[in-house]
Amino acid sequence: MSPGGFIKGILFSNVFYGCCAVALCIETAFQQQIPVAEPLFYLLIFGITVVYYTHAYRNQYLAKNAQTNERTQWYYQNRHLLPFTQVILSVAAVGTAIYLALKYMDQFRHISTGARIILLLIPALAAFYYGMELPGKKRLSLRSLGLIKPFLIGLVWAGTVSVLPVLFHDLIHQTRMLISTTTLFLLIKNWLFISILCILFDIKDYAEDHNLQLKTFVVRFGLRKTLFEIILPMAVTSWCCIILIVIAGNFPLLRILINAIPFLLLITVCYSMYQRKTILYYLAIIDGLMLVKAVCGILGMVVVK
Repeated sequence: MSPGGFIKGILFSNVFYGCCAVALCIETAFQQQIPVAEPLFYLLIFGITVVYYTHAYRNQYLAKNAQTNERTQWYYQNRHLLPFTQVILSVAAVGTAIYLALKYMDQFRHISTGARIILLLIPALAAFYYGMELPGKKRLSLRSLGLIKPFLIGLVWAGTVSVLPVLFHDLIHQTRMLISTTTLFLLIKNWLFISILCILFDIKDYAEDHNLQLKTFVVRFGLRKTLFEIILPMAVTSWCCIILIVIAGNFPLLRILINAIPFLLLITVCYSMYQRKTILYYLAIIDGLMLVKAVCGILGMVVVK
């Protein structure tokens, strides 16, 4: 396999999404100053992320004439392999979840009602995002809510990577870090940051969303207003959460500067959106900012004491 083919495989198969989710979970552990979770926890996060996104795109490789872009072509070319990998990852994720549930069964009995609600709410939002069949053959899909859509995706991601690692720590050690101010600020920061990336990603689908009358930000307000009147203020607000965390923890200035790198890159990406980009650009560069953010967050805690 050529290097280009390998990169496409990592990006189109959603393995990159799984790696980003794990990296952001590890970042949360460092920034919350809690021990990194056991490997099986991250295997679970990786598995459900890859399975979820691959399942969401299943229609792209089932449709014989779905040759509209590189990703749909890749899905169709690998339509016989993907169901196999889905089964393997699903079995691994379910098996890991069962093992962890049995291992920490006694601790599960003592978790708070709020923690139980969170454990149900995150997968429920993820399930209803792409749609679920309801009684009477009605289909509820939160994805059709154009302006709310990126914030729902961002909330699912932020809840997964900012809350679940802390909840898992609280479960094992019987602590209450989940209700701390730091957890709240990290949740808001990741929610805004990932929501911004989702809005940027909608720019790719402008023509399709316009034809479907899906009122995303870029369809409703246009490219310029979306970039400079919506995305940039959100980026500043998200970075302010970092500053508040650093001030509250009396952390060094260098830590602020390291954590500012993803937001500076985000602004740079915003300016680059005036030119049409390939699907690989969106997947590697825009979504790649999640990985950059996680690395900078970890480095800020490790390098700067």
